[in-house]
Amino acid sequence: MTIIDSQVHAYEANTPKRPWHTVPNWPPHVTGDEMVAAMDKVGVDGAIFISAFSMYRYDTSYAVEVQKAHPGRLAIVKPVDPDDPAVADVIADWKKTPGTVGIRIMMTKEAKREPSDPGLDRILRAAVRHDFPVNMLCWDNVDAGTALIDRHPDTRFIIDHLAILQPRTPPAPAQPWADLPKVLDLAKRKNAVIKVSGACTLSREPYPFPDIWDPLARVFDAWGFDRCLWGTDWTRAFAVV
Repeated sequence: MTIIDSQVHAYEANTPKRPWHTVPNWPPHVTGDEMVAAMDKVGVDGAIFISAFSMYRYDTSYAVEVQKAHPGRLAIVKPVDPDDPAVADVIADWKKTPGTVGIRIMMTKEAKREPSDPGLDRILRAAVRHDFPVNMLCWDNVDAGTALIDRHPDTRFIIDHLAILQPRTPPAPAQPWADLPKVLDLAKRKNAVIKVSGACTLSREPYPFPDIWDPLARVFDAWGFDRCLWGTDWTRAFAVV
């Protein structure tokens, strides 16, 4: 069986050569070579490399460089900017780049985007035109994410991180699954699939995280295994578990 991790981030150390936009509590570096070595160690055949928005924003030059070095192991996803009036051209160029499999948008509360945002409309129309699925981070903002999906029924969406807000430091919140009913309702949208990524960060108990399996079973039942994508996002989860 081929094992694919649906969410990894590779990145260089924070240096003037390639500075980080923000400094998250992640390992100081996980280069492309280090990521592939980590995959080899645990038997992961391939991974979807999401260019790290927190560090590089819309600059995907490192992701392109890494994918070129590991074309059989990594495929790449680019965050795209709704405020860029030429974003449709950016997506068209991305489609021509070897190893690309999708784009990403941010629909968190911090992003302050309405579902009717014209920049999002441009992105989602271009995604359909170029046959790209759209990875969407809408944790803690599921209603807005759902409204955006309903507004664009022809667009394929991939919901990041279960659409459940995940902590960056332990412990998990007292009610980490408060938005689970909304996530289960979201499963009715057949143009969406969901990443079961970073789920261990929602546990208040040590490995094997017994308190996450009942809510995850409800996700599997609502979405079906064929619409659930396993992912680690381990560079972020590292600081929590």
